[in-house]
Amino acid sequence: MVTLNHLSVEDPDDGSPLLPEAAEAATPTPVFHRQQRVTKTDSREFFLSRSENLAFSLVLLIGCYSAILIPAYFPLDKVVTLSDEKIGPVPKDLVLLNQSASLLSGPCQPRWCLNHFKPLFCSASLLDIPVFVQQDRPVHWDLSPPLGLQGSEEHLALALASLPQSGLPPSLREEGSCRRCVVVGNGGVLHGSHLGSHIDQYDIIIRLNNAPVPGFERDAGFRTTIRLIYPEGAPHSAKEYKKTTMVALVVFKSLDLDWLTSVITKKPLSFWSKLWFWREVVDDIPLKPENFRILNPEIIHKTGQVLQKYALKQGNMVPTLGASAVVMALQLCDQVSLAGFGYDMQHPEARLHYYETIRMSAMKAQVVHDISAEKLFLRDLVAAGAVTDLTGAL
Repeated sequence: MVTLNHLSVEDPDDGSPLLPEAAEAATPTPVFHRQQRVTKTDSREFFLSRSENLAFSLVLLIGCYSAILIPAYFPLDKVVTLSDEKIGPVPKDLVLLNQSASLLSGPCQPRWCLNHFKPLFCSASLLDIPVFVQQDRPVHWDLSPPLGLQGSEEHLALALASLPQSGLPPSLREEGSCRRCVVVGNGGVLHGSHLGSHIDQYDIIIRLNNAPVPGFERDAGFRTTIRLIYPEGAPHSAKEYKKTTMVALVVFKSLDLDWLTSVITKKPLSFWSKLWFWREVVDDIPLKPENFRILNPEIIHKTGQVLQKYALKQGNMVPTLGASAVVMALQLCDQVSLAGFGYDMQHPEARLHYYETIRMSAMKAQVVHDISAEKLFLRDLVAAGAVTDLTGAL
């Protein structure tokens, strides 16, 4: 139904007078006018002006964005929840944690790695390799560091002369004892795992380079049996060696052996020698001389040879310390577990290391190691049951 209340009596569209009904309908009563004035006044009091409305909208919009976006810039491990305050943060993967606990609750299985490794690799090239270079076993080296020690014989002789012991320590030479090893990688997958108390239960705990322990005990444990290092990767803080039994040098150049001799004998290297390291090296490691060793380069060489089966490019391959440590563990222990292994290149935003916020995308810049080949190799070891992956990233 169309109403004509809005039409003007004085100004019809065609200039003709309005019909009586329309004129009557178009003439409001005084009461109606009073009601209309009151309504308009109330509306002006209720609604804000255009400028006030704009200002209010901006304040409201900024407030909403702040409530949503600002928390996203806080580190995830800094966010406190009720569960954090009462029972501590929840482990990342309870299934993996339970599997690890189940593994440790059972007895050690003698020759477990050996029995599961041989069907995978018919060749015994990765087995029965002396773990450390020994004084009483002279070796003719065909390759230069890090695959051998050719050209570094004089440097090696001086370093071995400074070592009271060069072979396996008595604690690792006990015949008939079943030993469990865990190799603690530096991968970001270890962050939030809560595996620290499990790691500390292993007989031999192997760590790599300057991966920190203090402050990360919940995920990485606090004990270290063997820390594999090269000079530039050695931790500078004395705290990192507090619960360490042994440091084993991985030789990448002749000067690394001179550095080891300097650390053991407490005779500093010359200023000229220090210039040849690509970063500053530590002058002192608070361990006794009998707690140092030199990793047998044959472990690195043989590991690289096996990795060739998984690589796209052929030639002498230098494996990472992580892959070399796994092969070293196969020589030392009956059962081997891995924690913190497995770079996930499909998620470039993921943590690269458990102890820092560098992302996985940083791995694309390195060209020295074949990470893809190593992952395939370790996956085969896990699939064959030769080693156990505690963090589930392989």
